Amino acid sequence: MPLVSMRQLLDEAAKGGYGVGAFNVNNMEQIQAIMEAARETKSPVIVQASRGARAYAQDRYLYHLMLAAAELYPELPIVLHLDHGNSVETCKSAIDMGFTSVMMDGSLMPDGKTPSTFEYNVQATREVVALAHAKGVTVEGEIGVLGGIEDGHGAGVDALSHVTDPAQAEEFVKLTGVDALAIAIGTSHGAYKFAKKPTGETLKMQRLIEIHQRLPKTHLVMHGSSSVPQDLQDVINQYGGELKPTFGVPVEEIQLGIKNGVRKINVDTDNRLAITGAIRKVFMETPEKFDPRDYLKPARQAMQRVVATRMQQFGQAGHIADYAPISLEEMARRYAQAAKA
Repeated sequence: MPLVSMRQLLDEAAKGGYGVGAFNVNNMEQIQAIMEAARETKSPVIVQASRGARAYAQDRYLYHLMLAAAELYPELPIVLHLDHGNSVETCKSAIDMGFTSVMMDGSLMPDGKTPSTFEYNVQATREVVALAHAKGVTVEGEIGVLGGIEDGHGAGVDALSHVTDPAQAEEFVKLTGVDALAIAIGTSHGAYKFAKKPTGETLKMQRLIEIHQRLPKTHLVMHGSSSVPQDLQDVINQYGGELKPTFGVPVEEIQLGIKNGVRKINVDTDNRLAITGAIRKVFMETPEKFDPRDYLKPARQAMQRVVATRMQQFGQAGHIADYAPISLEEMARRYAQAAKA
């Protein structure tokens, strides 16, 4: 199956009442882990690369690795998504490269750190929507600002200080025409999200429900949604790490979100923890080993287990039969028709 638009995946997920995990990648092993987990669970999948990943791996490597994944796993609906595009130019470069979905994060200025104005966010996002939809590419926007920093991106603000306003979210979607909307409800980037297990009040789940009620046809996105499991932290610390106690987003809160319009769930930190713990274990238990395959293979397997678990928990497992690929050209034609209606 060729790479498909994220809009197609999210539309099908909405029909089926499930969410789709969006997993960040930086290298071949991470892509392999995601693909194997998707095949194991028979899941549609969103693979996403941040600006940091694109700089680290270089676009051409990532893009051709994804083409290889589509060739090797022809039964899987696969999206290649730009995570946290910081400008119109960044999003355009991803569209031109062959990404099938982009995120224009206009909630921050192009430095990726400074909170922007609503007017700037609308202007930049609307410009990206025009560029992307002309080529059948999906656009995710963001309103409100998440806390924390990951891959050099993030405002570093208190996660509850810039929660999304429902009325403003409704206006933003109307003015921009985005396909999906990332909202701020108290989650944050990185491993250190909460000092204690968060509650629905901590995460402002009622705010999410209110936004869904206002925007029942808009696909909502939860960023910063790694669960930071204790067992993954324990492995790292057992083998020489020094992670401080931390809590992530409980899976049951994500599942509540899925029942209320969340169709895309971003997961990165959990996979990083799994990979790092597996590598540390090899280094500590067999210090004589030096072949990268000796530690990258178990790292890949550890990430695959986490991804497969999330796919089951989000409800996407078993849904690959829902999809007959829609070309980007056809998606562009549909966007053009909708604009005339």
